[in-house]
Amino acid sequence: MNLEKLFNLQSILDKRILEEHNLHGKSLFSKKILALQVEVSELANETRCFKFWSNKGPSSKEVILEEYVDCLHFILSIGLEKKYSDLELNVKTENKELTKKFMHLYLDINDFVVCPTKDNYKTLFEDFLHLGTELGFSFEEIEVAYLHKNSINHQRQDTGY
Repeated sequence: MNLEKLFNLQSILDKRILEEHNLHGKSLFSKKILALQVEVSELANETRCFKFWSNKGPSSKEVILEEYVDCLHFILSIGLEKKYSDLELNVKTENKELTKKFMHLYLDINDFVVCPTKDNYKTLFEDFLHLGTELGFSFEEIEVAYLHKNSINHQRQDTGY
């Protein structure tokens, strides 16, 4: 996955949104964090990993991947806002159940809110990428899906979404 490319594309989208919605000079950090939390919840919902009361299986891989890259958009945007786009990431391999991985990701987000250091951002990003691999996505699939969703997000800006 070419992180530099993804950060650049996210930067273009972020600048467009700032300009078109007259958001220059406004702090969007807490809004981006809440958006990330909501998107992570939507992702968890599509996996259905926590729904012990239901026999219904997870959504299709395509639907889960789309939710995953929605999260990625906000993770990249938060990194750009904090100027943490120059990263070397190491994807961890931990064998935990999926529900625990989501809970860990929420803790990472909270840690980053409390202490928004580059190290905490890196941990959040690495754990997020690890979740993606656990969901069965290759880095290539994630990048292609991000590029597709990024173009949809630009189209949405074109149409006043």
